[in-house]
Amino acid sequence: MKLIESIRTSHRVALACAIIAAAGIVFLWRPGALDHRSAASNGTAIHSAIAAPLPAEADVPKEEPRVTPLSARRVRLSSMAMLGKQMFYDPALSGSGRLSCASCHSPDHAFGPPGGHAVQLGGLRGTDEGMRAVPSLRYLEHNPSFTIGATTAMPDTDAPAVAPQASSGTVAGAAKSGPQQAAVTPVPQGGFDWDGRANTMQEQAAGPLLDPHEMANPNARELARKLAQTPYAERFRELFGARIFDDPDQLLSEAQFALGRYQAEDPAFHPYDSKYDWYLAGQARLSAQEMRGLKLFDDPAKGNCAACHIDKPSRDGIFPAAFTDYQFEALGVPRNRKLAINRDARYFDLGLCGPARADYRRQANYCGLFKTPTLRNVGTRHAFFHNGVFGSLDQVLHWYVERDTQPAKWYPADTNGRIEKYDDLPARYRRNVDVVDAPLDRRPGQAPALNDAEIADVIAFLKTLDDGYHP
Repeated sequence: MKLIESIRTSHRVALACAIIAAAGIVFLWRPGALDHRSAASNGTAIHSAIAAPLPAEADVPKEEPRVTPLSARRVRLSSMAMLGKQMFYDPALSGSGRLSCASCHSPDHAFGPPGGHAVQLGGLRGTDEGMRAVPSLRYLEHNPSFTIGATTAMPDTDAPAVAPQASSGTVAGAAKSGPQQAAVTPVPQGGFDWDGRANTMQEQAAGPLLDPHEMANPNARELARKLAQTPYAERFRELFGARIFDDPDQLLSEAQFALGRYQAEDPAFHPYDSKYDWYLAGQARLSAQEMRGLKLFDDPAKGNCAACHIDKPSRDGIFPAAFTDYQFEALGVPRNRKLAINRDARYFDLGLCGPARADYRRQANYCGLFKTPTLRNVGTRHAFFHNGVFGSLDQVLHWYVERDTQPAKWYPADTNGRIEKYDDLPARYRRNVDVVDAPLDRRPGQAPALNDAEIADVIAFLKTLDDGYHP
């Protein structure tokens, strides 16, 4: 099982504390994964938590640091973040005039997609399908920049990028259960989006604004024209100078930065107030079913979920339980044939090696790898994995444990009647799929790692990760 110590070492977030005795509030400053700028430009990301008495020691989870969940109250955003907030909810910035950032990243759905669509609709007419399922914008403040081992970039070449693959067929350190596999090769980690192509919140914000299937601005000049007509145009001049609208590229950069500051500063994007957070704080108890689910979640021979979805805070308390290791994995999920883009049998979404990302396009051992998302608020979602192929946690869990024991249940047969496992990848990349880690290490006819009752227990635990719990 991989830990986040290396992430913690190379991407440590600055922490400062100030205690206001009269109010009893603790303020934490966490700048998040943003471009480096002056303190005056950055503003201050404020999180607040109301102190509360702990119960008796017997009720506190053992061997866990006490982490008080953060409240989304009593927060004053910087001027930069307030500008970003205005942009976030403004549909006038889209080509259709009907789509805002919040349309796909709904605050009522943990800043994830509303409704049950596999992908969201956008474009100039508001009817174009996006390429991938929309991820949540919550809990990105500790997301590291994209790296592969100690390397931050690789040449676009056919030369081997890393050490040879493990004989099991797993790729780039995809196997996580043993030291022999872990030493195979450096593992891609970090970045934003499913393929990690953006390194900061600021950089990520440009994607939806300019994507023809999303907000559909053709270029920075068109976006600048729209921003100049907004009620908050004068705020841009106040913050960035009277001539900011004369330089569309600079304006786009500042607009991205403001959006990033809003996500970093507003605790609504990282409240840490799920039942599990209160449980770690010693102020809530898990039910018998939820506790069974947690044990199955952690058990390396059963769910083994914690191998990728880290459920423990860092020992110093700076990093709460992230429920992701920020790394990339090839899982071989079924092709979503309901997506318009998949009607072309020649089209494949290969994640880290394209089509949205170009710099690793010729690195065959990275094809089919997608970033591991956090499981926080997973109970609120209705579109799972990069292609939104599943619509419920029950489907997801059953697929995980039956992918290799009952493949005919999940994959189609070819013209010769042979089951085409991992059908959303070209055959030459299917060796990248993880077949080493439980529960993905089974064979047809074997019993799944989890039975139906155990799956129900795991789902009960996963729902304790949804925000908004009141102990």
